[in-house]
Amino acid sequence: MRCAILYSYAKERAGPLKPGVNTVEDAVKTVVAPVYDRFHLVPVELLKYADRKVGELDRHVPSNVKKVSSQARSVVSEVRRDGVSTFAKTVYSKYEPTAEQCAVSAWRKLNQLPLFPQVANAVLPKAAYCTEKYNEVIVSSAEKGYRVSAYLPLVPTEKIAKVFSGN
Repeated sequence: MRCAILYSYAKERAGPLKPGVNTVEDAVKTVVAPVYDRFHLVPVELLKYADRKVGELDRHVPSNVKKVSSQARSVVSEVRRDGVSTFAKTVYSKYEPTAEQCAVSAWRKLNQLPLFPQVANAVLPKAAYCTEKYNEVIVSSAEKGYRVSAYLPLVPTEKIAKVFSGN
């Protein structure tokens, strides 16, 4: 009760801040009122009981769900701490070798299919030519000062050739 009296006293003497105080108060009432209307008649003991039961649910959550939740929190905190760019570079450097191995494995499996090697031999030279031209355009536009080129990656053709040749 004393808090309400003190709040009213401070609100009346808020001076030029009074409209802002009223706006904040109205916003809080808008958010809190539906919750209050719904639960103000519920006995406190029942609310305490419900709170305990929610706490007990933690025991029944599968460990893999807890692990994923923990990992998600870890990722979020890392992104907040280091920034998205640093996090992306870390993930890229960590998973790039695995992705390369998967790509090579998939390529080898595909080459075991009938006709795939012939189709690949027909398509790959044209794909290599188009990739080379794309890289040339990106480099040329960067040299001319076009900012959009900074956002377009170069295709690492030499690295791709090295990975797939097995050297």
